[in-house]
Amino acid sequence: MEYVTAVPHPRSEAPGPARSGRRSLALALLFGALGAVVALLASRQGWSEGTATVAGGDFPLSAKGGDVTGVPASLAIVGLAALVAVFAVRRAGRFLVAGLLALSGAGTVVSALLGASDTSALDEKAAQASGDSGATVDAMTHTAWPYVAAAGGVLLLLAGLLALRYGRLWPAMSGRYERDGTPRPRKTRAPADPERPEEIWKALDRGEDPTGA
Repeated sequence: MEYVTAVPHPRSEAPGPARSGRRSLALALLFGALGAVVALLASRQGWSEGTATVAGGDFPLSAKGGDVTGVPASLAIVGLAALVAVFAVRRAGRFLVAGLLALSGAGTVVSALLGASDTSALDEKAAQASGDSGATVDAMTHTAWPYVAAAGGVLLLLAGLLALRYGRLWPAMSGRYERDGTPRPRKTRAPADPERPEEIWKALDRGEDPTGA
């Protein structure tokens, strides 16, 4: 005869916060590292092209991202450092570093988009090529690299937002190296053997009789 019980069987489920912490940690590391690399590489590429009118005709000019603005590359480095620092601090410090990471990403996006329409770098090169300080670039065109740098900034921003939201669930880099506050046991030296020759001489130096009871 079979018996039916109304007691529900316990279910083994993975804790939600721990799972969210691991997932957000992996995404933040991926977004942050990839965003910084993308922004740095895009800043080294050509952002704009044009021509300058000189005595011999039209002179081709080009400007890299670093010539237009150095802000995206600098903020990408700051964001990468903040991504590493998130794991070295805790509580309020982690919140502040996560905010710095998010701001670095937002600043990278804004500076890259502003640099996409900037003409000052090519105008300066046109003035140098023509020898006329008032010369400007002609037939200017822009590449897609400024927007690639902005995309890297978006990834950094997402990493910062993840750190702000889930950073409290992430482990700290220094936690495994810190002492837990418990005193370490002291090593006790083994008692000296009074029958050893060196111990007998030490007893004689102290004025003791090693042969006494």
